[in-house]
Amino acid sequence: MSSLIGQPLSCDSPHPLWQHGGAQVLIRETCTLTNSIFCGYETRLGGQRHQRMSHARIVLWLSLTLRPTRVLCRARFFEGQSPGLPNRAAMENGTGPCGEECPREVQETTVTEGAAKIAFPSANEVFYNPVQEFNRDLTCAVITEFARIQLGAKGIQIKVPGEKDTQRVVVDLSEQEEEKVELKENENLASGDQLRTAAVGEICEEGLHVLEGLAASGLRSIRFALEVPGLRSVVANDASARAVDLIRRNVQLNDVAHLVQPSQADARMLMYQHQRVSERFDVIDLDPYGSPTPFLDAAVQAVSEGGLLCVTCTDMAVLAGNSGETCYSKYGAMALKSRACHEMALRIVLHSLDLRANCYQRFVVPLLSISADFYVRVFVRVFTGQAKVKASARVKFSAACGPPVSPECEHCGQRHQLGGPVWAEPIHDLDFVGRVLEAVSANPGRFHTSERIRGVLSVITEELPDVPLYYTLDQLSSTIHCNTPSLLQLRSALLHADFRVSLSHACKNAVKTDAPASALWDIMRCWEKECPVKRERLSETSPAFRILSVEPKLQANFTIREDANPSSRQRGLKRFQANPEANWGPRPRARPGGKAADEAMEERRRLLQNKRKEPPEDVAQRAARLKTFPCKRFKKGTCQRGDQCCYSHSPPTPRVSADAAPDCPETSNQSPRGPGDAARPGID
Repeated sequence: MSSLIGQPLSCDSPHPLWQHGGAQVLIRETCTLTNSIFCGYETRLGGQRHQRMSHARIVLWLSLTLRPTRVLCRARFFEGQSPGLPNRAAMENGTGPCGEECPREVQETTVTEGAAKIAFPSANEVFYNPVQEFNRDLTCAVITEFARIQLGAKGIQIKVPGEKDTQRVVVDLSEQEEEKVELKENENLASGDQLRTAAVGEICEEGLHVLEGLAASGLRSIRFALEVPGLRSVVANDASARAVDLIRRNVQLNDVAHLVQPSQADARMLMYQHQRVSERFDVIDLDPYGSPTPFLDAAVQAVSEGGLLCVTCTDMAVLAGNSGETCYSKYGAMALKSRACHEMALRIVLHSLDLRANCYQRFVVPLLSISADFYVRVFVRVFTGQAKVKASARVKFSAACGPPVSPECEHCGQRHQLGGPVWAEPIHDLDFVGRVLEAVSANPGRFHTSERIRGVLSVITEELPDVPLYYTLDQLSSTIHCNTPSLLQLRSALLHADFRVSLSHACKNAVKTDAPASALWDIMRCWEKECPVKRERLSETSPAFRILSVEPKLQANFTIREDANPSSRQRGLKRFQANPEANWGPRPRARPGGKAADEAMEERRRLLQNKRKEPPEDVAQRAARLKTFPCKRFKKGTCQRGDQCCYSHSPPTPRVSADAAPDCPETSNQSPRGPGDAARPGID
């Protein structure tokens, strides 16, 4: 086909005008099949007859003609094809389809994390947060142990770089599959087959099929391919075309094209298309910007039987109780603003996952639940079973009775607040957590955040699994307005009273105990006797007055016990990271033209910084302000600073009394007497 007849009049405008004969046509359609669009325009308008068409008719004809082409392009796009795109060599060389140089408008930055090397735009076009390296490291460690369990049931041993070649006995976590494991081991021993192995970076035909629904730059998927053994394939999906192009480049950069498959689609539609048992994913990782609730319904259907579902929630303001109605609309539970909000957020997410799985006769089994920094992260396995689904609501199949408490608290007299429903069962599988902790401790050089992973998992192994939520030291002491006891003193008092007590990974000064509230407040009453509170300052209706007005029935012993200090605290393990960079935390959402958006965000931060604080005053202003106040010591005659005192030493100005003030107009209008004037009657 010959070249285009029309010539562009303005290539800089978003809607270029094309000149054909005496008519100007506004091209309003955008499609990747650019060549076919313009060739069709040339063929149909090349004749003399079409050159006489009016402007409006040509635009209408183009709109109707390009409609099937646009539909075809979208169909091919969702099938994974990219018709009309330049070849890969041209893209890498920065040339377009016509051989012209395409200048890069956005600079790129190369980041090395783990074993992956990622290039991403310096602007905020594709989301990336370096602070979540702990999240990604922990995910790699969890999926590695999950692969060890799953492939061990098939007689396949995984090889992790840096790990000693030792025969590790693998027992499946689920009771439903224990018999399958024993039968498989007996078959292997009977046949005398050698143990098969799966290494990092190699395709394992019986390995895990992994999906990262919101891949962004593809960093997490590429790290899976380079660091987790026993994988069959990894699908790195994102809805952004810019992100998928970046994923393709990063896949080629790390040479993992045989394992990682880039995909551009809506994550929900992609998971809904894999509901068949034979097409389900063994591992689904969801790390969205904000709430993951739009993806949970599709995720619990697309994960295989006993598969692993990894979910991150960064909308902590909602889960922590700042907006209860929003939390209820998203997660189906009411969040309470309390000191234990981080663990309650974990239990709300687990309940929401189980609630959605119950709709399809499935249920979840938590392996690990983490509250870290500004997000929560849960790892659950999904199974199918009607009996377990019914037990998710209550153990006995009868109507519940309640409420179990009175409207007001028996200790402080305040009204109860209703929250939930939340997950009431254990939020960790301690056996699985122990496996991950053992693997990370034996191979500390595998991850950059291994030290923190060890600290967090060690505290989790020490948590009381059957005690939901926790108290905090400052919460208990501030309620009764007394000094705060040390952590060892309170833990020792609880241990002396034969109660169990532990820390919590979700809060630094948390106290998780099975002691009832009455025993805990008795301990605080005994502590208040050692550090008395001024009762005359307490209001009779305050919680502190009502709690302290009751004599303790339990006599607390605050002598420090040896077992009061847990092992993780004695070893000084790292649980909370120091500030890694300035303004660290949640990043703004990725947007097209991210550099301008990022600059606007920085400008907004600068304008709103300290908006609720008064502007600082200089030294001269402060000195002038203090000089307006009289010095109290000067009045008493005890101030020895003299002129150097920052307060005023001027004598107070005498005030005119009200009796001497002229009140009536007759008195005020009288003129003063002269020296020769005689005394007038009525005037003293």
